[in-house]
Amino acid sequence: MEIVPYGGWDRCARLVSGNLEMLVTLEVGPRIIRFGEIGGPNEFVEYPGDMGKTGGDEYRSYGGHRLWIAPEEKPKTYAPDNHPVEYRVEEGWHVFTAPEEKYLVQKEIRIQAAPKGFKLEHRVYNRNAFEIELAPWTLTVMAVGGECIFPQPEAGEHASNLLPVRPMVLWAYTNMADPRWTWGRRVVRLRQAENPPQKIGAAIKQGLAGYANHGNFFYKRFDYDSGATYPDFGCNFETYTRHDMLEVESLGPLQRIAPGAYAVHEEYHRLLIGVTPPADDEACGDFLDRLD
Repeated sequence: MEIVPYGGWDRCARLVSGNLEMLVTLEVGPRIIRFGEIGGPNEFVEYPGDMGKTGGDEYRSYGGHRLWIAPEEKPKTYAPDNHPVEYRVEEGWHVFTAPEEKYLVQKEIRIQAAPKGFKLEHRVYNRNAFEIELAPWTLTVMAVGGECIFPQPEAGEHASNLLPVRPMVLWAYTNMADPRWTWGRRVVRLRQAENPPQKIGAAIKQGLAGYANHGNFFYKRFDYDSGATYPDFGCNFETYTRHDMLEVESLGPLQRIAPGAYAVHEEYHRLLIGVTPPADDEACGDFLDRLD
């Protein structure tokens, strides 16, 4: 690890795993503002108008990867992360802890190198004097020009599959006829473009979703607990896009958190360099199944 300037900030932690790097802001956040091949493009979006800024009470998007809380609620979910974070190394983890927020939660991202990328542990601490309920919610905001891909449930025959296999959740502005969507038997695709916003949520038992861009394939791994209650009618995955980005999001279960305790949500972030998922639906489904 080294401290380097990036994007207008003087202090960002640079973490390396093989030929990949992550840059985490120390003057705001915690935000993973860059992830990509060393010397290659940033797979995450950056917002030029926010880069390098610090302080103030206005929420800024910045870009990159962030930790929120669900269900979504203004202003609680949109608490600004404009102030310096505490950084330390603890038992092999690089730990980035934000100051306590107005609503008495405290967010922390822990990162360590892993095969093909990084392992992330997200914690939301309860600093209230009473129990609270929330779900950790991680939003990875991808650069323009790519395509989100996530798997469909395993297919089956009607006679032996009488019950539904997962929820698919729509928002008021979701348009399933929008040409950016491709609804395949094995995978669903959402392309980022200059169209109005789109969003969808789902329970993805495979715990996998990705984004193809720059001739590379980013994907994240996350858990699904069949016995848990997830936000937004049962979603552990959501994707949202608008004219300037696309989000690959995962959610942990709703949890009741005692004072001083924390909710935790893990992800693996991986990047395959020079790999583009097949255009054919069946082949793309097989491609996703082979990912570790």
